[in-house]
Amino acid sequence: MSAAPESPAPRTAPTNEHATEHATRHATERAENKKPVILAVDDDPQVLRAVRRDLRSAYGDRYRVLGASSAADALKILDSLDERGHDPALFLVDQRMPDVTGVEFLLEAVSRFPDARRVLLTAYAETDAAITAINRVRLDYYLLKPWDPPHERLFPVLDDLLSDWLATYRPAYDGIIVAGHLVSPGTHAVRDFFTRNGQPFRFLNVERDPEALTVIAAAQADAALPLVRFPDGSVLSAPTDTELARRLGLATTASRPHYECVIVGAGPAGLAAGVYSASEGLSTLMLDSRAPGGQAGTSSLIENYLGFPSGLSGGDLTRRATIQASRFGAEILHPVEVVSLTRDDPAKILTLADGTEISAETVLLATGVSYNRLQAPGADRFEGAGLYYGAATTESSACISQHVFIVGGANSAGQAAVHFAKYAARVTILVRARSLDASMSRYLIDEIERTPHIEVRAHTTVVCLDGDEHLERITLHDSVTGEDEEIPARFMFTFIGARPHTDWLSNVVERDGHGFVLTGSDLISNGGELPEEWSLERAPYPLETSVPGVFAAGDVRAHSVKRVASGVGEGAMAVSLIHRYRSMG
Repeated sequence: MSAAPESPAPRTAPTNEHATEHATRHATERAENKKPVILAVDDDPQVLRAVRRDLRSAYGDRYRVLGASSAADALKILDSLDERGHDPALFLVDQRMPDVTGVEFLLEAVSRFPDARRVLLTAYAETDAAITAINRVRLDYYLLKPWDPPHERLFPVLDDLLSDWLATYRPAYDGIIVAGHLVSPGTHAVRDFFTRNGQPFRFLNVERDPEALTVIAAAQADAALPLVRFPDGSVLSAPTDTELARRLGLATTASRPHYECVIVGAGPAGLAAGVYSASEGLSTLMLDSRAPGGQAGTSSLIENYLGFPSGLSGGDLTRRATIQASRFGAEILHPVEVVSLTRDDPAKILTLADGTEISAETVLLATGVSYNRLQAPGADRFEGAGLYYGAATTESSACISQHVFIVGGANSAGQAAVHFAKYAARVTILVRARSLDASMSRYLIDEIERTPHIEVRAHTTVVCLDGDEHLERITLHDSVTGEDEEIPARFMFTFIGARPHTDWLSNVVERDGHGFVLTGSDLISNGGELPEEWSLERAPYPLETSVPGVFAAGDVRAHSVKRVASGVGEGAMAVSLIHRYRSMG
């Protein structure tokens, strides 16, 4: 008799240790799969291994680093990422590959993932390809092989690009929500505050988004729009900048009563001064009435700034400079308004809107300028409700498929036109002159001419704005024909002239007839006489105002060059002069 076959051993449940290990492994895999992706593409196996090794050593804790040995394999990876809803953060692609070049691959890749940063690996002989890529796919950077040592030649570049990508990356959202009318001054003010301060938020149009009802239901019955709901469920009704700053935990109080250098204004000039002042050991305080960046901070793309061949946005420039100044120890307070400056020689006393007084050994005025108000009936009524001063990029999504009007003919107007052309069905630039040639850089004029749905109307001014709750119509005057024309209009952005923020300096420092601060040799009369309030035997230093130890830089200064680069240069120069003042008086 044969023995009966043995019954299989009963299956036992895994031990707690095995279950924990199993769950941990799957949790780790899920977390890994949720990371943004860096994709390296190179047909040389040795190069691909090396670049993946370097990328994983520096970024493996925050990103999934994937590799592909051909463009075809890379496109399959993109298909898989797209299906799973995963986001590539950066493409690092070799130019010289068989069948499909790096540029050709990037053209396809960015059509699927337009926000991913793009880096091309090239040899010295392929720099022409890199320049072509800058124009065709808005290449962010090109690296020459080899990139050793990576901590000097690779990681600093990728750190900047990934930081830029993270600043605009919007994963599944559970953050701040703003609910309000699409076109209203209050909603615009709140959205603009968050945007200027780099604070992510999601906007809900109460007229179209059913989810907005949930936000409204969480507020009090008499709450006014816009409503701001925070992740903890709390809601603010029609908040002011001060209330939002307090809720976000922004610093608005100085940590000490006296500083060696206080900078008023945190645009390009002020930020540059903050970086140099703090890095050179001066106790430094920066104050801004709204948010760092100033007028330049709202620029959608600055393409003629040295060292950035693909351009950079004003927001990116501001964010980088703010981080840099803070890293060196500068304090940055905003929104904080300075209402007066008084002399208490050798100190200067700055008084804030809340009554706080701050003492300073030296002061740099870098308050910049704002655009002149449109002098036409209805302009005051529709400000923030269809009429905006400056780029107001917070309104970009509202302009989708709309007809947008840009008033002005300088570079800022051209940059805005190019930006809004990405969203609007049509963009019309209104300019008093016969063309843009006299006031706008050639590279912008060329780009405007290449964009089919941007038109320029010369000899044209706005003479009236009309509508009900928001802007609906404008009347344009042609100075050549003398005719007026009323046309529908929902969005208008104006860039006409500039006025300095210097009313609070009246009777303190010398200003010209337009309010711009006089400095250096501009303070000396034709007879060689100095201002009455000047208390030293020497003449004022360049950038020094009529008050010794008080300097001015950037757009607020009379006869300055109104460019971002020149503002940055003056901010840096001012710190050198501050050192001279502190050592020599």
